Amino acid sequence: MILNYFKIAWRNLLKNKGFSFINIFGLSIGVAACILIAIYILHESSYDKHITNSENIYRMTTDYSKVRGLNGTGIFFSANTAPTVLNDFEEVENTGRLMAVQSFYGAGSNDIRFDGEATQHYEEGFAYADQSIIDIMDVQMVYGDAKTVLTNPKTIVISKKIANKYFKNQNPIGRSMYLNGNNQDPFKISGVMKDFATNSHMNYDFLMTLKDVEFGEGTLNDWSFCAYFTYVLLKPDIDIKAFEQNMNTILIKRYLKPAYKAAGFPSWVHLEERMKIGLQPLTDINLYSSHIFSQLNFSNDIKTIWIFGIVALFILIIASINFVNLSTAKSANRAKEVGLRKVVGSTRRQLIGQFLAESILISLIAFSIGIVLSALCMPLFRSMCGIHLVMPWSSVMFIATTLLTSLIVGILAGLYPSFYLSKFNPVNVLKGRLSIGNKSNGLRGGLVVFQFVISIVLIVGTLIVNKQLQFILNSKIGFEKDQVVQLYSTNVLNFKTKSFRDELKTIPGVANASISDFLPLKGSNRGGEYFVKTEKIGIDESIYAQLWSIDENYIETLGIQLLEGRNFFKKDKADRETIIINQALVKALHLENPIGKNISREGGRTWEIVGIVEDFNYDGMKQTIKPLCFVNNMSNSVMSVKLNTTDVSATLAAIAQKWKAFVPDMAFRYKFMDASFANMYKNVSRIKAVFTTFAILAILVACLGLLALSAYMVEQRNREMSIRKVLGASVQTIFKLLTKNFIVLVIVALIIAVPIAYYIMKTWLHDYEYRIDISWTVFAIAGVVAIAIALMTISYHAIKSALIDPAKVLRTE
Repeated sequence: MILNYFKIAWRNLLKNKGFSFINIFGLSIGVAACILIAIYILHESSYDKHITNSENIYRMTTDYSKVRGLNGTGIFFSANTAPTVLNDFEEVENTGRLMAVQSFYGAGSNDIRFDGEATQHYEEGFAYADQSIIDIMDVQMVYGDAKTVLTNPKTIVISKKIANKYFKNQNPIGRSMYLNGNNQDPFKISGVMKDFATNSHMNYDFLMTLKDVEFGEGTLNDWSFCAYFTYVLLKPDIDIKAFEQNMNTILIKRYLKPAYKAAGFPSWVHLEERMKIGLQPLTDINLYSSHIFSQLNFSNDIKTIWIFGIVALFILIIASINFVNLSTAKSANRAKEVGLRKVVGSTRRQLIGQFLAESILISLIAFSIGIVLSALCMPLFRSMCGIHLVMPWSSVMFIATTLLTSLIVGILAGLYPSFYLSKFNPVNVLKGRLSIGNKSNGLRGGLVVFQFVISIVLIVGTLIVNKQLQFILNSKIGFEKDQVVQLYSTNVLNFKTKSFRDELKTIPGVANASISDFLPLKGSNRGGEYFVKTEKIGIDESIYAQLWSIDENYIETLGIQLLEGRNFFKKDKADRETIIINQALVKALHLENPIGKNISREGGRTWEIVGIVEDFNYDGMKQTIKPLCFVNNMSNSVMSVKLNTTDVSATLAAIAQKWKAFVPDMAFRYKFMDASFANMYKNVSRIKAVFTTFAILAILVACLGLLALSAYMVEQRNREMSIRKVLGASVQTIFKLLTKNFIVLVIVALIIAVPIAYYIMKTWLHDYEYRIDISWTVFAIAGVVAIAIALMTISYHAIKSALIDPAKVLRTE
């Protein structure tokens, strides 16, 4: 019987090719979209779950929400935090430190040279790590002993990818590696580790040992010097909340508070109120770190996952709605079949089985085509997401889930048409007393409205995301990013750095040049301190502010506005005791007439304020501009060059020539600052691309359904329209009659979609401190687009019906 159901279902598919094509093609598009986004979501939500004991591994965090000038969450801890936690808490099985601060003592990126070679190579992905990080993260080795690879000073572990690149088919253990032109103090390669998985937040290719490494004199025992990520492996079945509370209390009261007091930090008095130490699960790091200050340029966010998932589900729902709509509309063609089947003895259960079999067959075919489409579109989707995704052909779970989902979709999509068609009274049907196909006009209209509500929401989302992205890239941010070239690895120039900078300024087309790796770009070097008015030490609450080392050309090169006072002198050593601050710090410290006043770092140095700069967005548009200070000092791994020419290529060539003259054995590397700035918002660009692509797909699927539905509606009203035409109705009148109901449905959809879209996009924009206002014009454009698309879709059949010869239609009467 079941085989017979599918045999008849196949015949019906072949008999109604147009109907079948629209159903299958529309559903396959929805399936392909769902598969692609499901693969993306599964990849993003699977981060670090493959690590042994991942459920017991945590990264330590500090909540600074009550600290004026900071107001966020950090993951930087002192060097002695990890061993202290291991020694003082019996719940802890192991702890480890990782230091990956960009441009800090060789972390982040470096120019490398191997022994016996003269050529320098640029590589990224450097981090300092304890041996215990290898143990905690279950790092697998290709060469070397995983239990000892980082136990000796000046050792380094490289990834298999790097080993294959530079030592193909060789064991590189024992080879020396020199960083950034330092020929006196090499690292010894002690091991080759397997490449970290693409779904791991540990995306490093070089792990340098922390054994005997001190980032500044006395920092290993300094509780206030925080530069390390600290990971904790807990024993099984630990009450996390209770442990967090206990750890928070003991660390602050027993260690941090006395250390801050001894160092003369006034903040020690209110330390419990200002700081809260916590634990972030390892498996949450990828999707729940957008609020964390870490200098690791995470672009993933749980909100993006939700957006992608909902959009894909919407498309699948639209495709399923097409099936329900077309099946009920097509009921006129199946009514006599149902009547005859019932007359010859078919039960309602058998009829329901028949129609469900047809629905499941369509779903199975559509899912099969959808899988093929998703595989064909995977390269494009991969580039859109910026992640290396692959089709999980070898996964039994993927095949089983896809098959099960196709059955569920087939059953759900065919459930209403099956019950609707199987309930026809055979006597009424065969006598022609049943007005078939019109009984469910209300349902079909509701489903069309639902389809266009989704489509309009996606159109509005696309427009608003695009406007916000354009606002970010084109709004006044307080510095000039256009025609600024960033030169990297300039620290290898050592004492020649300033000479190189001055040489560049002699090139025609170069307006200025500055040495500093503190840049208004996410992922650049960062460093902060607590500041207070010198005369108010111990009285006023200190304010957290960024402290950047810049040269005397920095402000001019980046076009930052100096509002009061002066810039740093060009060659005056006395400027080592002066400081330039932004408006936000002036306001936070309640400074009146700040030029000439002194401010002090908590427990330390004092500077005289010589200048005030206008606030500028140095950490993105998602947060308010926070306090910032400039000091005249060297931070020379990046040089910014301001161009003033229309012949950019020739100027870059001249800069490269100068570089080769200074550093002949190192490649010339550069980026344009506007491109780096745009890269900060690749997550917004990604959402824009997804919204645009899937909005087009949603509208396409909805239009396919509307096209077929309008064909059936017009077919049912052909005789009515012919009679009207015989009685004098014009083509315009008939066209209006046939399109009016559909346009009304789209307008209803627009009315429903506007508040939904407004709420969703208002919530999304709330993450941005600097954002566009949602204008009524966005909804007007979306409405016009939706109505125009619907009108163009149904016009073909409406015009065809209006122009048909009424004699051909009425001849059978």
